[in-house]
Amino acid sequence: MTGAGSSSPLPPPPRAQGDYQPLSVHGGVAYTAGMTPRRDGLLTVTGTVGAEVDLATAAEATAVATANALAAVASAVGGIAGIDRVLAMTVYIAAAPGFTGHSAVADAGTARIRQLVGGPPPARAAVGVASLPGGSPVEVALVVALRVGPVDPGAGQR
Repeated sequence: MTGAGSSSPLPPPPRAQGDYQPLSVHGGVAYTAGMTPRRDGLLTVTGTVGAEVDLATAAEATAVATANALAAVASAVGGIAGIDRVLAMTVYIAAAPGFTGHSAVADAGTARIRQLVGGPPPARAAVGVASLPGGSPVEVALVVALRVGPVDPGAGQR
């Protein structure tokens, strides 16, 4: 599964880390669970943004978590071409007191969406929190509009 401007495929769809589904689909809309920056089931980074984790590392972690969320959706709809557009994104950031770069961290997720899916940027919230599961610095949840009817395999190449 590849997207616009992407030379690398999406990661494998993530597995749930607890008693939940990574994805729910209803009425042509997909809702992802919160996705953390995992590769092969392991967090790529842990810590608090603005303390142990710098802005650049947090941004890369957000891009990884966003790709994981898109992989969950793509695996359920026959590939990235089954995605019409990302409607909304919520980025949770384990932020140190005084950290104010939430939007810069979340921008990396928006960039990954534009790279892999194309289309306009989603509505977005970037929320600072005290901690996240497993010590993750970020967690990303998406709301995605799905294509209705036959899927054009080239549709994700916008």
